[in-house]
Amino acid sequence: MKTSNPVLSRLGQAAERERSAGYSPAGPYGPAAGQPGYGQPYPTAEGYPAAPPAVQPMTIDDVVVKTVALLGITGLSAVAAWNLVPDSLLGVAWIGAAVVGLVLGFIISFSRMANPALVVAYAVVEGAFVGLVSKTYQEIMGFEGIVLQAVIATFGVFFVMAMLYRVKAIRATPKFRRGMIAVMGGLFAVMLINFVLALFGVTTGLRSNGTVGIIFSLVCIVVASLSFILSFNEVEEGVRLGLPQRYSWTAAFGILVSLIWLYIEMLRLLSFLQGDD
Repeated sequence: MKTSNPVLSRLGQAAERERSAGYSPAGPYGPAAGQPGYGQPYPTAEGYPAAPPAVQPMTIDDVVVKTVALLGITGLSAVAAWNLVPDSLLGVAWIGAAVVGLVLGFIISFSRMANPALVVAYAVVEGAFVGLVSKTYQEIMGFEGIVLQAVIATFGVFFVMAMLYRVKAIRATPKFRRGMIAVMGGLFAVMLINFVLALFGVTTGLRSNGTVGIIFSLVCIVVASLSFILSFNEVEEGVRLGLPQRYSWTAAFGILVSLIWLYIEMLRLLSFLQGDD
């Protein structure tokens, strides 16, 4: 099992060791034709059904279901935060949610084991963050309808990138992967430095309404959009390598992170554009 992603390769090797003897990896929607289990029930012993294999491989359907579930949790958390947190605490609350979400994100990303509980907790915390930021833009700053516009734009970009990946217009080659990791790491470092400087009253213009701010937001939107290609590739490779079903949570987490990042950047860019009216 070879892949350009060394992490997935190691996980695939671990999954191979975990699988019970004689059990073959499934295709995207279940066991592939010609493999054990295709079109047949589990073997029986003395008239009683045998237990299913100890390790079920993830499928594309698993990832889709987990992603939809996480989006639902994020949405419910956002609505709750929007309605329950008083306006006087919006700033403190969304900064706190952002910090907690960042910590959870790092733990999930660098953990070698899939942890559904942590992924769900991340969705709840990030949902609160998204809800509070959205309320700040729409109700406090007065950008009417900006939330709906950002949601439509975000999912529009998501489906366009999914289509481009499906027709192989953009592929996650090793060079593409290395470049994306470098660019995303650089953007994160720049945003972190900018945040720290802002705490001390230093304004760089990267997050302000102006030419620099708009260009930086556009760059972030492009990179966030391309990050979906990495997520789609990880799902495809995970299915091909027969990773255990629990890793569908990790794959769904990657898609959720990109969606939230893209949404926040869309929200910011739309506020800049509306502010010019």
